[in-house]
Amino acid sequence: MPNSDINFQTHGPVTKWMRRKDDRPRELLDAALTLFDEKGYAETRVEEVAQKAGVSKGTLFLYFSSKEELFKEVVRTNISIHIPLWNEQVSDYQGSSAELLKLFMNRWWTQIGETKAAAIYKMIMTESNKFPQLVSFYQDEVVQPGEELIRQILQRGISNGEFRPLNVDYGVLSVIAPMLFLITWRKSMGAYSNRINIIPEQYIAAQIDNLLQGFLKPAHEFKVAKGF
Repeated sequence: MPNSDINFQTHGPVTKWMRRKDDRPRELLDAALTLFDEKGYAETRVEEVAQKAGVSKGTLFLYFSSKEELFKEVVRTNISIHIPLWNEQVSDYQGSSAELLKLFMNRWWTQIGETKAAAIYKMIMTESNKFPQLVSFYQDEVVQPGEELIRQILQRGISNGEFRPLNVDYGVLSVIAPMLFLITWRKSMGAYSNRINIIPEQYIAAQIDNLLQGFLKPAHEFKVAKGF
């Protein structure tokens, strides 16, 4: 009588040739992002990306025509992919603009800042002078849509009377700057510093409080404190 418990699984480890072809682009992008983080864009060779992904250089070129195209797809799949959903969430949000700003900054951190995608920000900041064409692409793909999203949140708050009138362009930069600092810190000095331990969630909460409240006391409270 045949054994009904026969195991038809393939014995031995799964090799690179047994993986589904559909997985290869994602594996190549993951390998590229890891190497961009470790070595930078300039020092990363496509041969290394292919080797890390477990495929040949020729296989890589079946999916990506150049290192530049590989980089662009890394940006699209790790950062740009979030922007349409964020725009939809901003448009549909029913709460206050202050809470919306908090939601956006924390979501940016959890979905990009604390992930491998943060390496892209570091790479743009450190290598932008060498690759202006990549910076131009990044401006169109990430910076402008991101700034417009923040601008919508700030303008929403001004229009409904929550936020005081302000220069929205500089307000956008005020939101972006502390988040870029957090990435820079984590990717540079923070990895080796024993003086300051920045806890991202607490840092972001403090920055949001500073943005929403400002450093100065309201004029009447200041006068009381000074005894006027």
